[in-house]
Formats: sequence, C-alpha cells, structure tokens
Amino acid sequence: MKIAVVRNRKNEGVVNRFGRPCPETYGRKSVQRVLNALRTAGHEASPFEGDGELISRLSEFMPCDADGQPTGLVFNMAYGIQGDCRYTHIPAMLEMAGVPYTGSAPMGHALCLDKVLTKTLLREAAVPTPDWLVADRPIDDPGSLTFPLIVKPRHESTSYGLRIVHDGPAMKAAIEHIIDTYNQAALIETYIDGQEVNVGLLGNDPVEAMPPVELDFGTRALKLDTWDDKYHKSADEPEKRCPARVSPALDRQLKHIAAETFRLTHCRDYGRVDIRIDKTGHPFILEINSMASLGLGGSYVRAANRLGMDFEALIARIVDVAHERYFGCSALRDNKPAATNHAAA
Repeated sequence: MKIAVVRNRKNEGVVNRFGRPCPETYGRKSVQRVLNALRTAGHEASPFEGDGELISRLSEFMPCDADGQPTGLVFNMAYGIQGDCRYTHIPAMLEMAGVPYTGSAPMGHALCLDKVLTKTLLREAAVPTPDWLVADRPIDDPGSLTFPLIVKPRHESTSYGLRIVHDGPAMKAAIEHIIDTYNQAALIETYIDGQEVNVGLLGNDPVEAMPPVELDFGTRALKLDTWDDKYHKSADEPEKRCPARVSPALDRQLKHIAAETFRLTHCRDYGRVDIRIDKTGHPFILEINSMASLGLGGSYVRAANRLGMDFEALIARIVDVAHERYFGCSALRDNKPAATNHAAA
C-alpha cells in the first residue's frame, strides 16, 4: 500500500514563525531507514514534509478510492514545527482530512507532552510517580519536597533543560533557565536514587509490553539520562541492557504499570515509558513518550530486537498495528520488496 512518511525537516511551510519552536527532529538517516524498511516490506513509501501544504500533497500521492475511502496511510515521524502541543498538529490535520496514520491521536500526544497532566492522571489511578510541584516563576523553596530534586520543562521531551539540583539557589537558577529558554513552567520532582529502566509498548487492546531496558550508568557521578546521552554526544553514555537486571516479579510489575500508563494517557500503537526503581525496589513512573524514538541505538528498537524483531520487522509491525486499528486487518503489501528508486528522506 502507499505509505507517506511524514517528518519535519525544513520547518518553512507555515504562515509565520510564531510560537514556541520545536527543538526536536528526526535525522535524515533515521527517516531513510524507515523508508527503506517500508519498501522492503512491499509498500510504496515516500517522504513528506509535515507543514501547511501536507494535505494537498497527500491528496495527490494517495487519493481516495471511488467510495471516498483511504488508499494509503501516514507513518507519522513529525514532532511539529512550533506552538503548544506540537505533537498533536499533524495527527489533527490528518484526522480532519480523513487520512489514517500511525501512533497516538491528538489527545494522547497532548497528555503525554504535558508532564504535569500525565503525573496527575497517574496519581489519581494510584500508579506510582515521584512527588512534584510546578513553578511558573523562579523560586528557591521546594516546600514539602526535599533535595536533591529534578528540574525540567513541563512540555519538553528528550531531556531538554533537565537538571538535578541540590539546594535552593541551584533550583532557582534551573527554573530561570527553563522559563527563559523554553518559555514555559518548570516541573520540579523528587529525585529517585536508583535503577533506571524504560519499557516499550506495542499494539492496542491489548498492548504488548516489551522487555525492560536498563540504563547502566556505571561509575559515572551523574546518573541521569541527559540530552547529550540521547543525542550520542556524551563520552560516557550509559550502556543499554536488555533485558534489565530485575527479578521476574519486578519485571511483571514494570510491564503492568507501563501498560497502565499507556492506557491512562490514551496512547495508541507504540510508545515508551521511563521508570526509576528506588533502593527498596519500588518503581516510579517518570514520564511517557508517545513518539518513542525509532533510532537504531535507542531503547525501543533494542527491546524489539530482544523479541526477535529486526528493524524492518518492527516498522512493518507498527504499520500493521495501526492498520488493524482502523480496518481490522494487516496492511496490504506486494509479494516482493518494492523498488528502491523512490524519493529519499
């Protein structure tokens, strides 16, 4: 079938450059790997820019059939260009235009990109998450929270602006940095000293929890997964271990609370939940990523590999999961791999 891989690269197709800019983007190589995987699976895949011209381009690439029904699907890799709740923009456009797509709907993305709403939903459902407070102005008193504390932007991902602070002045400086740099409130939460894992989710009703992946920080002093780590700019990037070194009972608990988080935040198709386990063995949900990274070195792909899925099989499965959700069956494909002389990412 025809699959449009939608990503943001140029960030030019808007009326104005106005609003909080999106700092995230998929690299060209990552997008190209997805295109190649889809073509290997027998799909006709082409890249598209996720901007104001997207709908008209999609109508040319995969026009509806004689009954007005879809003839293709979008593989959504677009983080958005600017503004609030940026992950929601492309899914909302596609829903308006009647185009099926992979991944969460606008509601799921909006909930996950607001860490405070996520934590509130978790707390109300008795799913453990670190205590927190929100600061929309610089403060140096954490109230009932005790240092050390984590300070991070309320609406960002990929560890942008993340800091660990040990006193009031450092906390105030971290909040000031977030307000000045990201133009949003800061989330301050209790630092959970212990093991960090994440759990990938795949599918819908029921969702499958993948083997937990452990971030092994070794002997380094800063035991946090930073922006430098995630973008492979750190000299001592934590090693990813899969499966994580946890007991069978804890493994089951991690998968259960990850799946519950996925459900509570209305996610679809795939995602990743980040968890900290304290020194007594109790897990705490940190956050959920409704657009889990599909980079080859990432935890999500590594967990899929552990289940026996190579990258091509994982990408094909995400398409099938979305197609099953819309149409009740796997996506149609050719019996042989599609030709590879298509547009590049």
